Amino acid sequence: MKFKKTKLKRLYVINPEFKKDARGFFARSFCEKEFGERNLKFRVRQSNISYNKKRGTLRGMHYQIAPHKERKLVSCIRGAIYDVVIDLRPGSRTYCKWLAIKLVDRDYASVYIPGGFAHGFQSLTDDTVVLYQMSEFYHPESARGLRWDDPEFKISWPISPCILSKKDSGYPDFKG
Repeated sequence: MKFKKTKLKRLYVINPEFKKDARGFFARSFCEKEFGERNLKFRVRQSNISYNKKRGTLRGMHYQIAPHKERKLVSCIRGAIYDVVIDLRPGSRTYCKWLAIKLVDRDYASVYIPGGFAHGFQSLTDDTVVLYQMSEFYHPESARGLRWDDPEFKISWPISPCILSKKDSGYPDFKG
């Protein structure tokens, strides 16, 4: 696995290393040992799949607060997404900064998202499927969100959202 650092500390794009032969290829998508070598403590407690029927569907921006902060490993396993994270860690050099990464099924890349980040994505194709591996169970009392179009962050989404939940569109303005 190849871990590529990003401008947001401890946020990585992870690309598999392929072993190819006549059958196709084999690649590791997660290895606790390799994560540990980078001091990334990631234990999968829950795995979720998100199916997005229409291009332009937007989900996010979601996170959980302490004591249930969650780390995520996100992969697009069908289609393509515009994956966005916002650093909400007080005291971080990149506090309130955001980063977008395009994930495409044919690349097999993943994004490792540390605790303390908000996460969301927009589908770039119809019939997109996203796989989330989570370090924490879902705790509704710790679940929080930011509005996708919050003026504090000025996220540049590639497509005007066509499908958005009431919950995601109803979050209040961020007050950092």
